[in-house]
Amino acid sequence: YAAGMAIPILMGNQERISNMLKEHELDMPDVQIIDPHDNPEKRHEYAEQFFEMRKRKGVTYHLAKKNMTSRNYYGAMMIKNGDADAMISGYSRNYRSVVKPILETIPKSKGVSKVAATNLMLTKSGPLFLSDTTINVEPSAKELAKIAQMTGQMAQLFGLEPVIGMLSFSNFGSSRFPQAKRVSEAVSMLHRSNPALAVDGPIQSDFALNKGLLQDRFPFSALSNKKVNVLVFPNLDAANITYKLMKE
Repeated sequence: YAAGMAIPILMGNQERISNMLKEHELDMPDVQIIDPHDNPEKRHEYAEQFFEMRKRKGVTYHLAKKNMTSRNYYGAMMIKNGDADAMISGYSRNYRSVVKPILETIPKSKGVSKVAATNLMLTKSGPLFLSDTTINVEPSAKELAKIAQMTGQMAQLFGLEPVIGMLSFSNFGSSRFPQAKRVSEAVSMLHRSNPALAVDGPIQSDFALNKGLLQDRFPFSALSNKKVNVLVFPNLDAANITYKLMKE
């Protein structure tokens, strides 16, 4: 807000939010505060839309109206209708209660068959994207390839040229276990469909992040002499545990 990058819309009780702004001495005179409970016309409009989208997926009109009193459902409908451009949530809610309204409300982009999540970590050696940290438990080779592709696109949105390490417990075919073979298949798919993309694996995490080590042992790799800024994990266990260890 202070840098002129965005116009915030704060959602919740107007009096409570106004008091918090005063308490923290935040000078935001033109900030918009929206309480779903105080916007019956818009809430009704969103409920009608939501019911039409979900009526054959177990949602009754009564439930649609009830959902639109929730800030996460209301905020997701704002995104869908172009009434807002982005949504920040999750500080006081568990992950499922935040992501469920988004998945039920906002359609996937064209060509996207599987939703995934990435976390951007600002490390001492630069930005690092980790995927998929919260949604897909045991992705297939095709799904891993799509996750890598989408995470690369996300890195580009932040102005970075993606360099993607497809992580495993093995390096470049050293193991024939199914888990490692699945990563190998994903890499082969990416090399065929995106030949210009800097991606390789299966690779262990230390080799992916240590350019000298990688150059010494695997100079043939497409990651050789490059700084990896995207890590794609073979399953949710590995991704979520690594992300939370790094965060702490």
